[in-house]
Amino acid sequence: MAFHDPGFADGPDPLSRDAVLAAVEARLLTAFGEPTGRAAVTFLGADRIEVLRFGPGDAGDPGDAGGPADAALVRYATLGMAAAPMADPTAAVTDPVRGPRAELLLSVRGGRDDVLRTLAVLAATPQVEGLVVAPGAALDVGGPLWAGAPFHSVLVAEPGGLVADLELDAPADPVRFLPLLPMTPNEAAYKRVHGAAALQDRWLRHATDLRDPRRRAVELD
Repeated sequence: MAFHDPGFADGPDPLSRDAVLAAVEARLLTAFGEPTGRAAVTFLGADRIEVLRFGPGDAGDPGDAGGPADAALVRYATLGMAAAPMADPTAAVTDPVRGPRAELLLSVRGGRDDVLRTLAVLAATPQVEGLVVAPGAALDVGGPLWAGAPFHSVLVAEPGGLVADLELDAPADPVRFLPLLPMTPNEAAYKRVHGAAALQDRWLRHATDLRDPRRRAVELD
């Protein structure tokens, strides 16, 4: 069902930043419940990006009480990336309404709250660098995903598994919620050579827990 309220016919724009982000947040709360934390980051030349945290308690060290396999799952979701469509940086003219819209999702056992700024940086790249984030892409964060993480990049996965697409009023594209899968440097190198599908097949064949913040790289030989 499209996000539309007939009462807005002569009122506020249903595709305004505030209206779109209100609908995005409502969709996230429907999927995950009330957030247990949120942070806001503003970058020069970009609108504010928020990151919502969904999960029990405080994010600590998953080495506590049972280890990563038994730690509670924490999900992080960006809020702000979908306010405007992503545009091809080579396009002569950008459309303020049409074009892909997305928010980013990351799931981590035990949580890692110092990933909040990293996620905000990734969500701001369409505004700052003109990057179109789409499934199959690799995003390099230029360092550990969080303090001490063995992952320096993420693979953008297909949407729909965690949060359903959010339809907006025509002619706007729907908002897609894109899961991020952490990659070790070796996995990222393998993906560059063999492609995203080949890496995901490796993960699947080895039953890799991609939500484990301490997992080792999958066998690539």
